Amino acid sequence: MSKREQSGSKVTKTASTVLRDSGASKTAKSLAGSALAQAGTSKQSSRATASTAAKALNDGRTSASTRTLAGSVLTQKSKK
Repeated sequence: MSKREQSGSKVTKTASTVLRDSGASKTAKSLAGSALAQAGTSKQSSRATASTAAKALNDGRTSASTRTLAGSVLTQKSKK
């Protein structure tokens, strides 16, 4: 059985900061919510959330904090 990934303290701090930032993008806030929901649990990212994360990583305009959140969300995606 494989080990389940969880959001770490760096990711949860970043997610919290993004959610409190009124200027953060809708994508960043969505990824932040997903990362926080997965903190301390064995929940996995949905296919839709993983797709959003992949698009964010492929977009050259994406901020560092959004990239951090996107990477975390993709790490927690089901391998199926």
